[in-house]
This record gives sequence, C-alpha cells and structure tokens, in this order.
Amino acid sequence: MQGLVFLGEGRMEFREYADPTPGPDEVIVRIKASGMCGSDLNHLNEPKRREDQIVIEGHEPCGIIEEVGSAVRPMEAKVGDRVMVYHYDGCRTCTNCRSGWMQNCDHDRIAFGGNGHGAHASFMKVPAHTIIKLPDALSFKAGAAVACGSGTAYAALKRINLLADETVAIFGQGPVGLSCTMFAKAFGARVIALDVGEERLQMARGFGADFTINPAKDDPVEAIRDLTRGGLGVEKAVECSSNPMARLQAMTVVRQWGTTCLVGVHGGMQFECNELITKQKTLVGSLTFSKNLQDECAQYVAERSIDVDALFTHEFSLEQAIDAYALFEQRKIGKGVFIFD
Repeated sequence: MQGLVFLGEGRMEFREYADPTPGPDEVIVRIKASGMCGSDLNHLNEPKRREDQIVIEGHEPCGIIEEVGSAVRPMEAKVGDRVMVYHYDGCRTCTNCRSGWMQNCDHDRIAFGGNGHGAHASFMKVPAHTIIKLPDALSFKAGAAVACGSGTAYAALKRINLLADETVAIFGQGPVGLSCTMFAKAFGARVIALDVGEERLQMARGFGADFTINPAKDDPVEAIRDLTRGGLGVEKAVECSSNPMARLQAMTVVRQWGTTCLVGVHGGMQFECNELITKQKTLVGSLTFSKNLQDECAQYVAERSIDVDALFTHEFSLEQAIDAYALFEQRKIGKGVFIFD
C-alpha cells in the first residue's frame, strides 16, 4: 500500500509499505475517511526528519475492521465493525492511560500520525483498545471529524462546563472553533464567534453563532462587552487560534468568576496577573480528549443529529494529497478529508 509521509521543511511524498498484519492484541482498519488537520501543517514544516522519524501521516482515522488479532475479543472488535480510532497509545499502566487519557501518558506516548503510523493509507494497524465503535447514524466523514477536531471542541466545552444560560466567546473559527460554535449552540448557549476571515465568520453564522466579530475590523473586547448585559463580559471563552493577542483578549473578555480555555497549541501568552487574581478568573487548557470523551462526543452528535459533515469543505482521494495540502497551507480550502473506496 502507499502511505503519505512528511519529510519536514515543507516536503512530503508517497512511500510504499507492506499491508500490515495484526499482532495478537491488534486490529487492522480499512480506512474509509482520513481528515486533514491544521496541526498537520506543523508536522509538515518541522525541521528535516531523520529516517527513523518518518511515519505515515493522518490522525483523524475512521473505517471498517478488516482483520483482528488472535487475542482480540469480539466485544472489543470484530471484522466488519464501523469504527473510529483513538489516535494515542501509551504505557497502558499509568494513571492517565488507565483513565483513558493516553495523550498524557507518564511514560511513552505514541500519537498515530505523529510518531506512529497514521491513517493516510489504505490500512492502519492499531491496538484493539484504541477502537471506538462508530454510531450507525454517523458517516465515516463525521467519524473522522470526531476523531480529532470536533472531539477536541467537545472536550473543551466540557472542560469549562458550559451551561445553557451562559454566553461563550469562541476565538478562531477554523475546524475546531467551528465545532465549538456548533456544539455550544447544541448545549443551548449564546455564542459570539470571532475570526479575521469573513468566509469563516459566514460559516459560523451558518452553524448557529448569535453574533460574529472580526477583530481585524473591530476591537473585540469592546464589541463583546457591548453584547453582554451591563458590559460585564461573557461567562466563558474558548481560544482556538494560538494567536497570542487572541489569547489575551479571550482572558480579558470573561467577566468576574469567568473561565477561559486555551485549545490552540504552541506559542506564548503574556498578561497582567491581577486580571486573573482580582477578578477571580480561571484560565485552563484542554488537549484533545480521552477515549471516553471521544465515544461520548460521537454519541452526542448522533443523538442530536449534529451536522459535523458540514465542517469539511473539500473531499480528495489520497492520490491528490500533495496538491490538497498545498491548497490547505495556502488557506485556499477549509477542512479537507481523504475518502477511500
């Protein structure tokens, strides 16, 4: 089979790999949909990779069980099951691993599509415990969305305990931010969506945002205060852009006792500590999700008929991947997904 690999320094290529075979506790997933994620571009543009660092990319896997290992029980996975993959593995014995938070493994974390082979190929070999059943109501595309971007958004809103009578400001309306907007509306909250791209703001309105703000045109802090009772600010904010200024604004716009969640990775943030201390604010981070939360998110999407498929603006075959990533990096497309026959 062919797999797409990133070489670093903006270079990628296809390489030939043998079709995988499962070990006793492993399964083979025939990939049906593999999403493109903004963090892929970080991997693509890293310094040149050593040969032992090169893996098949893709960390939003969804497909059908093709083969199971000899020790895999039918209740875990069986041939023909429609599944998502939780794209992390770890030592499996530390407290984080045993509670389903393998991305926070205390010892030796593997991230499929990062330092372990991912889903940008026809088949993917993974431990059986990483398999999560895909609800019948969801498409493979929806499963790919939940497997990273949408699942990340769901976990962030859970992290801040967003309530139906609250207003939340969501900074950045890329795939994660748009998912936050979509889920926040499903939670019953009032949503203020922010982005410097008018097309993304239009998508946010389509996904239910009550108000949209372009920080390139209007002061977001003043605009948000104008939209909240007494000018006090919002109860909750989520920052999805990794922009240092947006992070500061997201912390500033929450009212006293409010909570800001940082989701966008990398980069820094500088702020006056008294903003947190004297106003009794809370600043938290949220990194993807646990296995249990991925399953919960998929069930929530299915039960509420939430159209996460609409997050994908473009579909590609894997053979188009190099051109697709070039368009993605130039921001000429939104979120893309590779569809397999």
